[in-house]
Amino acid sequence: MQLFVNSAFDTTLKAELQQQLPADISVIFRDDVPTVEQQSVFRSAHFILGNPPASWFAESLPNLKFWQLDSAGFDGYKSVQLNATIANMGDYFALPCAETMVAGILALYRAIPELAVLQSRSEWVGAPIRARTNLLWKKRVVILGTGTIGQSVRQMLSGFSCELYMLARTDPHADLHSAEELKAILPRIDIVVNCLPGTATGFYSAELIEAMQPGSLYANVGRGSTTDEPALIKALQSGQLGGAVLDVTATEPLPTDNPLWTLSNVLLTQHTGGGQPDEDAGKVAQFLRNLVLFQAGQPVENEVELGRGY
Repeated sequence: MQLFVNSAFDTTLKAELQQQLPADISVIFRDDVPTVEQQSVFRSAHFILGNPPASWFAESLPNLKFWQLDSAGFDGYKSVQLNATIANMGDYFALPCAETMVAGILALYRAIPELAVLQSRSEWVGAPIRARTNLLWKKRVVILGTGTIGQSVRQMLSGFSCELYMLARTDPHADLHSAEELKAILPRIDIVVNCLPGTATGFYSAELIEAMQPGSLYANVGRGSTTDEPALIKALQSGQLGGAVLDVTATEPLPTDNPLWTLSNVLLTQHTGGGQPDEDAGKVAQFLRNLVLFQAGQPVENEVELGRGY
């Protein structure tokens, strides 16, 4: 059997993966194959690690048994039809993504970006900044999405004794299940944290942004396409919103003329939210764990359905 690795790993990690594979599985790395032959090799694979171009799935893959994505998101594959087990990296990226959101919210509340700029100028302001600081303690927060990232955000914010509400369309354990229910509660919410997948395109509309409490914060670690970005910019420029922490934007990289670059109440983390030490090694480890589970006939970790988006 054959494993096709789309991910670009260094020589050391490639060797480690080869050593840990079962004897009956050979591995081919995409970047070791001439470009003209890559898709052909891909089509013959029994296992896939990484995120190949969506267009490669247009033809049938009769041999494919298991596909390990190397990302948490996979909305680019929502139209792909496969008779195979598929898993993402949701758990792996959940904690760093959640930490990025909590860190960004704390940074805005504690005026850290402003203080960092002052430090770069060797400029002491001090006392006047104290009046512009805020506390995360006991804030009222809505978390959009009850997946692994949303649950990690909830766990972390519970340590600040926040009043927490979760939104998900189909999760019976969520507190809110529709945009209408969300709109009704927004006027008394301090922070909205968006952890929605790309399948929720346009969900956080101008209507919802307008319903937010004056001075509240908006944070997004899901997908930029889920938010009405022009409406968000307008609310930030007018001062209706107190600020935004954005790991994702509608267009990435963010165009240089986008107003989000220059708004002092915006913190852009440039889609680094899932970053962590030895990230590629973690992807390999996740694949190997799931390969063992799959071959043993057991449920794999973080199994997903492409069409449903989770």
